[in-house]
Amino acid sequence: MSELRINGERLWAALMELAKIGATPKGGVKRLALTDLDKQGRDLVVGWGREAGLSITVDQIGNVFMRRDGSDNTLAPVVTGSHIDTQPTGGKFDGNYGVLAGLEVVRTLNEHNVTTVAPIEVAFWTNEEGSRFVPVMMGSGVFCGAFSLETAYAAKDTEGKTVGEELARIGYLGEQVPGRHPIGAYFETHIEQGPVLEDADVVIGVVPAVMGLSWYDCVVSGMEAHAGPTPMGLRKDALQISTRIMQEVVAIANRYPPYGRGTVGMVQVFPNSRNVIPGEVTFSIDLRNVNEALLNTMHQEMLAFIERTRVDSGLAISVERVSYYPPCPFHPDCVDAVRKATAQLGYSSMDVVSGAGHDAIYAARLAPSGMIFVPCKDGISHNEIEDAQPAHLEAGCNVLLHAMLQRAGTA
Repeated sequence: MSELRINGERLWAALMELAKIGATPKGGVKRLALTDLDKQGRDLVVGWGREAGLSITVDQIGNVFMRRDGSDNTLAPVVTGSHIDTQPTGGKFDGNYGVLAGLEVVRTLNEHNVTTVAPIEVAFWTNEEGSRFVPVMMGSGVFCGAFSLETAYAAKDTEGKTVGEELARIGYLGEQVPGRHPIGAYFETHIEQGPVLEDADVVIGVVPAVMGLSWYDCVVSGMEAHAGPTPMGLRKDALQISTRIMQEVVAIANRYPPYGRGTVGMVQVFPNSRNVIPGEVTFSIDLRNVNEALLNTMHQEMLAFIERTRVDSGLAISVERVSYYPPCPFHPDCVDAVRKATAQLGYSSMDVVSGAGHDAIYAARLAPSGMIFVPCKDGISHNEIEDAQPAHLEAGCNVLLHAMLQRAGTA
């Protein structure tokens, strides 16, 4: 069994075939959740699953589970998967690789007549990206009980169409109650979406955890006034005060290496005129760390700095936390399975903490879970030029195959 390998050319061909659905002129993919293109992608992948002898189950939020029986079907299945919806300017590999790597594992087991003890399943989750409907990671979130089915059904896109309506329209409003589908263990393969593996010239990232994140909306209110007649000392410049906070966000992250992250990614200036002193600035704050205690320390330091700035400047400053996900450590047994498979196959590896969210975060609430990363070119993702080497994708899939076999056992 240690000599078993997947077919890298077949995996690549499947990725390129799926990428034709919603293909963009720049070589990317636009296949938003629950659109007609998403239906086409779903139908293609489900069709491939049926051709591989898999039975198909769809739950009430549209999550799809494709099952290969084991010798003992009383055991909970070892599941792998990800998502096939994309960003508006998405790439060929984000999410799609994790689903089609799972399908390639099944095809390889079929080809070599390997029977596992526990069943093997390939899943793809609804609306992971959150680009058409919020919240993100919707399907896996409903599955693990992070939010209700009713909340998900009521979510609307910019045209007022709801998740419930669109699931029914494309034919993926299933009957199984989310969360009732057993999972014995869960693995997810993914491009790294960052530059660490490529920079280190390493093939496999063993993922021990996903960073926690804390998101905020901050509003600084001053007074707009003419840029010429108003002396510097008499100004109530909301933008200048905002930039102090923005710089502190970065400074806080730098105080807690190696996993501290601090980002201001969205800024709105009012009235946004060349010769008017800004009267109000609204901006986002994104803090991350893999250590929950440190993330909380970063949170407290930021609030304290904002309060000092409010007092010193005399301007009104409000800050509201709008989202919080705690760090997610993966199960030691699954992390060890990935590590052992990588060593067995002879690939170079290193531990890489994920800075992005994945469906595996929610799966980990219900079952032992782990992730496998492979490099992506220049660390670029959520972009039409997202790219990965076929050899790296093949390596990650081989690791997935052997990690799953460790958990499922062979008859």
